[in-house]
Amino acid sequence: MSGVWVFEGGMVRRADSEAPGAGGAARPGKVLVHVPSGEVVTSYEGLERRLRELGWERYLNDPCLLQFHQRSTVHLISVPRDFTRLKLVHMHDVVVKTRNVFQVRDA
Repeated sequence: MSGVWVFEGGMVRRADSEAPGAGGAARPGKVLVHVPSGEVVTSYEGLERRLRELGWERYLNDPCLLQFHQRSTVHLISVPRDFTRLKLVHMHDVVVKTRNVFQVRDA
C-alpha cells in the first residue's frame, strides 16, 4: 500500500489519509443534517433543540457523555460531551433512532 505511514504511540496510521491535498485522496468529512429544515448540526445546542422537538429528553448527568432518551421507547442516544469528538458512529446512532429526521451526508 502506497502513501505516507507514521508510527505514533505504538500505532501505525496512514498520514495522508487525514490531510486533504497531502498526496492521497482524502475521504470527505461527514455532517449530521436535520432533514426537514436542511440544517447542518454544528453544536449540541442545535442537536438537543431538534431532539426535544421529537420528544427526546436529557438523560442522567454523565461527565463524559450526553445522553438522550424518549419516554415512549427504550432507545438511548449517547454522544461524547465534547462536540469535536462526535464521530460517524455517533451520527449514525442519531439517524437510526430518529428515522427520516436526520441524515449523514458528505461535508
